[in-house]
Amino acid sequence: MDFQLFKQLIQEQIANGLPGETAHSNLMPMNRSFTSVFLKNKAKHRKSAVGLILYPEVETMKCVLIERPSYDGFHSGQISFPGGKMDPKDPHLEYTARRECYEEINLPMGNGELIGKLSEVYIPVSQFLVQPFVFVLSQKPLLSPDEREVKSIIEFDVFHLLKDSVLKTKDIMLTKGYSEKNVPYFDLDGHTVWGATAMIISEFREILRVVC
Repeated sequence: MDFQLFKQLIQEQIANGLPGETAHSNLMPMNRSFTSVFLKNKAKHRKSAVGLILYPEVETMKCVLIERPSYDGFHSGQISFPGGKMDPKDPHLEYTARRECYEEINLPMGNGELIGKLSEVYIPVSQFLVQPFVFVLSQKPLLSPDEREVKSIIEFDVFHLLKDSVLKTKDIMLTKGYSEKNVPYFDLDGHTVWGATAMIISEFREILRVVC
């Protein structure tokens, strides 16, 4: 698909209304409530933002994820979008997303056209309320991982999301010996993407389905 047409169609579809929690539900772990329920119950939360970065490569479109290093924390070793919590000095959440993308994968602050926002996702274990921003670049960016925060950068073909085969379930081991049973996830080139990141991707996948 032509890059400019792809960008226009995605932007228009986001503006026309998001699938939101209907799409989130397809990738929600068992026993997790919707974000709207947490907010209705005034759950304690910390504002955060991530960047869903899209760019053309050859005859397809790519998206960027990162692999977190192993550490003593809730999100150790997980696959996520580049992003993080809002700093008190950040003027708004778009700035947070751009700053975090710069700090984690060396994407310059001004790079990427904002074409819309996806629905917020609440992460119970860390109490983050995540706002995803969709940024589009006209060409493949030169990225490099922050040595402390990012183990590796993962770039995947967004059109692979349209395949039914990328959706799977399995038991996932969590920190301190606990595990989640029958967790839905995306298998993206052998990488297990689940939880909030998968819920965000699920919403983008529904948008992509309409566009394609």
